[in-house]
Amino acid sequence: MIYYPLGVLMLAGIREILVISTPRDLPQFQQLLGDGSAFGVSFSYAVQPSPNGLAEAFIIGREFIGTSPVALILGDNIFYGDGLSERCRAAVAREDGASVFAYQVEDPQRYGVVTFDRATQRALSIEEKPVQPRSNWAVTGLYFYDNPVVDIAASIKPSARGELEITDVNRTYLEQGNLHVVRLGRGYAWLDTGTHDSLHDASSFVRTIEHRQGIKVMCPEEIGFELGWLSEEQVLRRAASLGKTDYARYLERRVREIAYG
Repeated sequence: MIYYPLGVLMLAGIREILVISTPRDLPQFQQLLGDGSAFGVSFSYAVQPSPNGLAEAFIIGREFIGTSPVALILGDNIFYGDGLSERCRAAVAREDGASVFAYQVEDPQRYGVVTFDRATQRALSIEEKPVQPRSNWAVTGLYFYDNPVVDIAASIKPSARGELEITDVNRTYLEQGNLHVVRLGRGYAWLDTGTHDSLHDASSFVRTIEHRQGIKVMCPEEIGFELGWLSEEQVLRRAASLGKTDYARYLERRVREIAYG
């Protein structure tokens, strides 16, 4: 799963990435991903000892972030659609404020829900997992912030369920008039694999796309090669290290197709 959010960050032009996970799972991610050189990026790792909320990522990662702007993406989200990388790069290029993406869903009570002014189309409010949602627009698990987010995250209080809510961070930017909400409409897919059913749906979607087109939805080595972060030799060496697998054969084929048309 981590290849999908990783690929989105890479398409946005981001190469310095901090992976935050539980004490149990983090060593497995370190073993899988290494230092990031196989993908043309650089990985750091940090533990979140308890599930204290998404906003704690900025507290845990404060030293890693330093004085830079920062993006946050959830490890169980899949994004797909033409023009996604351009929208992400536009969010990266925005110097001030926060940029989030909204997507229309059938079950908005599972998410942070944003409402819009019908006349101006500007965001009016954001509610976390409302019992009676006022819209079907859910805030997806992909966020871009300027550097003050580290202080905002440190200043918010835990919610009734004991978590530092990312919705409270977004609401702060909204109240400051500095929250940009980009709606992902027709032609985009956002899949949250947080339940068994949604994981099954995502698997079926990815399988259909890949079988039809013959290319993977998110392949970090392929993205790194297309962006010029990896050489042909590096990708082929990576493929060789993966043995006689379908994924290795895919890398070998895509390198030839991209390099030689």
